[in-house]
Amino acid sequence: MKHHHKLTVALCLIWAATILYGEMFAFWVPSLFTCSWPHHKSDGVESDGNFTKVAIVADPQLMDKTSFRLSSKTLALELAQLYTDINMRRSFFRSVLPFKPDVVLFLGDYFDGGPFLPEEEWQESLSRFKHVFGLNSQGKVGDIPTFYIPGNHDLGYSRVASHKQDVIDRYEKIFGFRNHRFMIGSVEFISIDAQAIDGNPQKDMASEVWKFVQNVSTDAQSHDSHPRVLLTHIPLYRPDQTPCGPHRGGSVIDQRFWRHFQDQEVIYQNYITPESSTKLLELIKPILVLSGHDHDQCTVTHKSKAGSVKEHTLGTISWQQGNIYPSFMLLSVPNAVHQNSSDPDKMLHTQLCFLPCQLFIYMWYLSLFAVSLLALLLWPNHGISFLNNAADCISNVMKSSFLSSVTKEKNEDENCEYEMVWDAEGSMHLVKKALQTPVKRHSDKPLVEKGNAVLRSAARKNASEQIELVMDSDVNAGAGGSDPLMRSASKSRTKLVIQRVIRTIMMTIVIAALNVPIYIWLLFKDWVEQE
Repeated sequence: MKHHHKLTVALCLIWAATILYGEMFAFWVPSLFTCSWPHHKSDGVESDGNFTKVAIVADPQLMDKTSFRLSSKTLALELAQLYTDINMRRSFFRSVLPFKPDVVLFLGDYFDGGPFLPEEEWQESLSRFKHVFGLNSQGKVGDIPTFYIPGNHDLGYSRVASHKQDVIDRYEKIFGFRNHRFMIGSVEFISIDAQAIDGNPQKDMASEVWKFVQNVSTDAQSHDSHPRVLLTHIPLYRPDQTPCGPHRGGSVIDQRFWRHFQDQEVIYQNYITPESSTKLLELIKPILVLSGHDHDQCTVTHKSKAGSVKEHTLGTISWQQGNIYPSFMLLSVPNAVHQNSSDPDKMLHTQLCFLPCQLFIYMWYLSLFAVSLLALLLWPNHGISFLNNAADCISNVMKSSFLSSVTKEKNEDENCEYEMVWDAEGSMHLVKKALQTPVKRHSDKPLVEKGNAVLRSAARKNASEQIELVMDSDVNAGAGGSDPLMRSASKSRTKLVIQRVIRTIMMTIVIAALNVPIYIWLLFKDWVEQE
């Protein structure tokens, strides 16, 4: 087998291994190596029967025409949607579901332009969302109970939502009430519409949220209550530049809050206001707060009259939403709460899990492609032994060049002699003279011999006219002989380059013919496969 054929086989194997890892094995890493249920890491190994296992996902935010301001059905938008949806589907089915959760919880922002999509396009996005996460007609992930809370990209902030009742109606028809409560294990989860809570308090949307919160608070005082977890898409207020912990990928975003000058409804906010945050903590008295919206990981501790409360803001599960390190969370909820369990960290166990960095996978593909082209183009015909051959070649060239220079100097001195001449001022000079050779008398031939200096038959007038070096014949001979050699060498180099380019193209086609089908098969297998 020729050396470049061996190289092609090696590159085929490297590419196959790379594609299998980037498109399949990388998504198995969280469940096999880097993540586990947090109650397994507690001081005493807890049995799975003592906990309800909850998988939490935030901000999938499926792309649509509002994402890049592209028209629907354009090729660029279709490709972006396809690759983003496939990535999230792989992340969910290959990284999240292998943990076999008992409950799945979504923290809002299921679509990108939810409030602004017409009904037909919204239904199309809903179908994509159900396919990406394997939801059945009841909105469950298979037989797993599934819960949802609304996000600003689903309903809009209060300024938008207050003018789009149809948007609220279609959301609640599919995902359930915006404000609701449910039990997981022995813990009560309180879900609120965070987009409306800071709206105009005189309007229905904000008053509806606060009425719900007040009822929760009243129920807690009327009978024995369970520990509570507050679910809010928009995080609670935290002072500017509050540290977010070691898992934060980007810089901390400071508070931004804008109201419309006419109706005082919220146009944009990235945190709930300080007043609303304090009121929520005091009325609901949660032992844990879970939020999304920020697209990046953040863990902070809030102070309230009821004590310290930890909040986990989850990063997005989508690699296209500004966070190259997408993530999800595992939450272990106890099925029974002991009376002496007052420490939330010992009651609820959380584990943040990171998904494969899709951007790095694509960068590795591009790097390997460049290395493959260079290797095919520059790889020597003799394989990796070219290093030894190159060293021998360099040594031979150096030896030949040294010997040629010595021989040239020796030949020049063999045909010459030196004579001492004094000028009129008495200074001595060495004059290089050609050796006198017998002069042949031929009437029809000039007294010139190739490569040597000869004496003319004319009388010598002075010492400076004794010698005439005839070099024209040598120069002409050298020039006449080098042109064909240079042309031949140039043609040889051009031929070599063309041959290598053709060889590179052919070998690239071979590598692509073997590996592109693997890539396409893995790509669409995950998209069309029924779970």
